[in-house]
Amino acid sequence: MALTLGRKPGEKLYITDEHGREIEIEVVKADANLSNYLQLRINAPQSFNIVRGEVYKGNNSTS
Repeated sequence: MALTLGRKPGEKLYITDEHGREIEIEVVKADANLSNYLQLRINAPQSFNIVRGEVYKGNNSTS
C-alpha cells in the first residue's frame, strides 16, 4: 500500500499500527532554494527503528 501526500511546514500525518502505537511525522521546514528538500520530525515509540533509506539494509534493500 502506498499513499502520496502534499504537506506544508507545520502539517502532520500519523501512522498507527494494530496495537495502537502511533508514529507522528511533521514537516518542519521546506527550503525555497531547494525545491525538493524537506526537513521532517518523526516521533515514534522507542520500539520502532527509524532508519534513513540510504542506509537501510532490510529486506527491501537492493544491495
